[in-house]
Amino acid sequence: MIAVRWKDVPEAHDYPAAADYLELLAGPKIVSAVVDDLRAAPIVHKKAKDILRAARLELLPPENLHVRRDLIKIHNGKALSPILLVRGDFRTGAPMVIADGYHRVCAIHWADENIAIPAKLAAMP
Repeated sequence: MIAVRWKDVPEAHDYPAAADYLELLAGPKIVSAVVDDLRAAPIVHKKAKDILRAARLELLPPENLHVRRDLIKIHNGKALSPILLVRGDFRTGAPMVIADGYHRVCAIHWADENIAIPAKLAAMP
């Protein structure tokens, strides 16, 4: 198993990045509430393969520029930032959203799909 180092909390710039992406999916009031919930959420640990399945996203190739950068960070022992997730709803068919960290999830999957990734998880209001 590959050793992956993680930061204790997401980086400050991860939250505005998540908000920027979420603004493509919801209005400002909802995005603000979700980002506030992400900031307050505890860290949970989920496997890369399960995150991709729940989000219904394709695994990006290791040649992708951002995935490659994260794979290099892993190889060099640099700590990665936890990811930010918004819970889906299987009752309505809404997939989970990776608000920030899609490339990190893909890099971890390439390193070992069973590595538990620290994440903050919020629900849609």
